[in-house]
Amino acid sequence: MKAAVRVFHEQGVEKTTLGDIARAAEVPLGNVYYYFKTKDQLVDATVDAHREQLEALTAQLDALPDPAARLKALVAGWVDQRETAARYGCPFGTLATELDKRDDGLDQAAAQVMRALLAWVEAQFTQLGRADAAALAVELVAAYQGMSVLTNTLRDPGLMAVQGERLQSWIDGIAGR
Repeated sequence: MKAAVRVFHEQGVEKTTLGDIARAAEVPLGNVYYYFKTKDQLVDATVDAHREQLEALTAQLDALPDPAARLKALVAGWVDQRETAARYGCPFGTLATELDKRDDGLDQAAAQVMRALLAWVEAQFTQLGRADAAALAVELVAAYQGMSVLTNTLRDPGLMAVQGERLQSWIDGIAGR
């Protein structure tokens, strides 16, 4: 699954073959076919892997002492991936955008993962006492997706670093720090 997540991110779903995944995973192609009869099954499993990664990340962030620290750590994690974003874009955002062009239901599976991220971010803003928590969650996630697209388009990881600092300050302002 790690190989599939990486190769789909680097090449896109449409350009990737099951053979590409097998080579990246260093396994015979038959092994991939044993678990995934079609590429769509593998794409669906990849969306599930992103959901599991998000659940693990938010569980880890939930151990931090306050919601502002959790949000800032989320942003810091995004910024830490700036080199990857500069080359390939957001690991999940690019997949979600590609799946949205299809008419097979995988777009809805991806939307569920994005909704889970928004819900977690909204919960953090709610804990900060913000009545506009839902709008702030959309603003934060949209800011990340936007800076990820710009970082990728301009191939400039520094852009993400600067924008990440701006988001950190924005969170401090909302938290009254």
